[in-house]
Amino acid sequence: MENIIKIALAILFFLCLLDMPYAYFQLVRFAALIGFVVLAYKANQQSRQTEMLIFGALALLFQPFFKIALGRDLWNIVDVIVGVGLLVSLMKNSKK
Repeated sequence: MENIIKIALAILFFLCLLDMPYAYFQLVRFAALIGFVVLAYKANQQSRQTEMLIFGALALLFQPFFKIALGRDLWNIVDVIVGVGLLVSLMKNSKK
């Protein structure tokens, strides 16, 4: 389940680089909030405190209720970093 969430979120973040309508970005924010909360909960259950804090912080960053205005270019950088980070954590966890 965690792997599916990570892959789905990474794909959503990479698609943010394309010229998408504003509603897509709203969808990504809701999906990211839910996905990162689930990942933080799972990490907490498995006593992975560092991952729990990272996923919790990402849930706060992407949450759609109190928007953080970073500008399109900076958000694109954040999307790429988070997407790559999710894929790296996916490969790291699969090696274990």
